[in-house]
Amino acid sequence: MNCVRKQNVFNTIGAAIKFITFWLLVVVQLPIIFLLPRGRASVWYMKIFMKILLILAGIKIEVHGKLVKHRPLLVVSNHISIFEIATFPVAFGGSFIAKKEMENWPLVGWVAKKFGVIFVDRRPSHAMDALKLVKDTVANVKYPMFLFPEGTTTNGAYVKQFKSTLFNFIEGSNVVVQPMAMHYRFRDGGVISDEDLAEHFAYFNNSNQDMGPSCTRERSAFGQVFHIMVLGGFKVEITVMPPPPLAGLNRKQIAETLHEIVSDKYMELKDER
Repeated sequence: MNCVRKQNVFNTIGAAIKFITFWLLVVVQLPIIFLLPRGRASVWYMKIFMKILLILAGIKIEVHGKLVKHRPLLVVSNHISIFEIATFPVAFGGSFIAKKEMENWPLVGWVAKKFGVIFVDRRPSHAMDALKLVKDTVANVKYPMFLFPEGTTTNGAYVKQFKSTLFNFIEGSNVVVQPMAMHYRFRDGGVISDEDLAEHFAYFNNSNQDMGPSCTRERSAFGQVFHIMVLGGFKVEITVMPPPPLAGLNRKQIAETLHEIVSDKYMELKDER
């Protein structure tokens, strides 16, 4: 039977050493990140930066399928925790479309900008500006851009409905949209229960959830990284699916189509034994 590794003083000390090591390596890399021109070079370097975090946190990646070679390419996926921000660049390269509030995170916002992340304000009053920023960015980069249409992380029990706002620019464009379903396993491939996923591996706000178990102790982003280091990590399995035909669909239909694809595959995979 698979279960969460028991937390003890030895695991905690080991995690503390790893956590401190990660931040020391971040400081060492800051001059490199500062000197890198924003663009393909800095996006490429993000793979190295994030690989260090994954090694120290004990995160394994397993990918099924491939991204298409067409550019511009927008990749959409479900979102369970902050570790997608590390695993996707390592597995595929590319950068992200993220929520505006992340831009103000100390140090993280600046580093993310250098790594090609674009921050969009999803409030209705800023919808046109956000749409133009996404359209211009996706159309002009030669690497995939990742979007989490749920607009938030979840407890992993389900996939929230996709927000349709940022799919406006897909209508009538040459942007290919490719869906992925991502789920977590124990490092040995064992199934993580919904309860353990919510309590230990997912990173979310209880008030944002529509169903499924809650977390009895919500952590900060850095607290979640440390907690995963204590647990010894986990495996991220990513299933890449073919781009669906979206021609002629409006933004709401596009969001519904993509949500159905990702949600159906996720629910199929997460409890598969």
